[in-house]
Amino acid sequence: MDIPSNNTIPRGFLLQGFFEFPHLKPLLFLVLLAVHLATLSGNLLILVAVISVPSRPPMLLFLCQLSAIELCYTLVVVPRSLADLSMPGHGRGSPISFLGCAVQMQMFVALGGAECFLLAAMAYDRYVAICHPLRYASIVTPGLCARLALACCLGGLAVSVGLTVAVFHLPFCGSRLLMHFFCDITALLHLACTRSYVDELPLLGACLVLLLLPSMLILTSYGAIASALRRLHGGGGRRKAASTCASHLAVTFLHYGCATFMYVRPKSSYSPRLDRTLALVYTNVTPLLYPLIYSLRNREITSAIHRVLGFRGSGSV
Repeated sequence: MDIPSNNTIPRGFLLQGFFEFPHLKPLLFLVLLAVHLATLSGNLLILVAVISVPSRPPMLLFLCQLSAIELCYTLVVVPRSLADLSMPGHGRGSPISFLGCAVQMQMFVALGGAECFLLAAMAYDRYVAICHPLRYASIVTPGLCARLALACCLGGLAVSVGLTVAVFHLPFCGSRLLMHFFCDITALLHLACTRSYVDELPLLGACLVLLLLPSMLILTSYGAIASALRRLHGGGGRRKAASTCASHLAVTFLHYGCATFMYVRPKSSYSPRLDRTLALVYTNVTPLLYPLIYSLRNREITSAIHRVLGFRGSGSV
């Protein structure tokens, strides 16, 4: 049996994070900590608010799962980043084991993938509510919501496991320094010894399943919704129907826009510092924006939050 050479034996990695900016680390730590606490508070508030509603419509169940995903999503990356920023010294980076890096990447992809599928399920919910309002209660049942939620999680898990196995079977040699604050796919591909386009095929396949397939379903749903809205005669009904889709569309554009820009491009265009900065935004800022978008645009969520906080709400629609 062949014995692997020393440069291909898994030894772990160094996460550079923001170690090259020692004077900015205290400020960055405080900013990220404040954003992280606000993100946790916002998503936890939505979870508690939805659970407190006696009769939960399907959209609130989907929002509950979305908030749970965002909670886990930010917990996979941010606490480790905060711990690294709080470390004294001016070393090259923070060590992370080979297995720890693989687990972090797998969980990150699984949660991001589950969110991609969930946004498609939410688009279908809006399609049925607007195009088939009389049959909505009989089509979008709690049982269907539970099956869709499970399918979203299992789909993200299956793709993430396959992608993680493919990436971590690549040979990593030379420097083990990842110019990133977590084990992101693009940073790991950049560190791999090989330069063949074949190495990018697993990422391309994952993007096709997680981005292209759900986006086609979302576009189909909203194409049917747009056609139904054009047939409405009353302007008030059209505006009310469109307003129910606004928050979902905003979150969809944010999620798919960031993911497409980060991962649907060739390895040769990878820019470590730019990608690290963009990742800082989509792992910290966008999870904070989601609860804000839904709490501002969805009257059912707003009313539920008011009840949890003890305010006198205006009632839900």
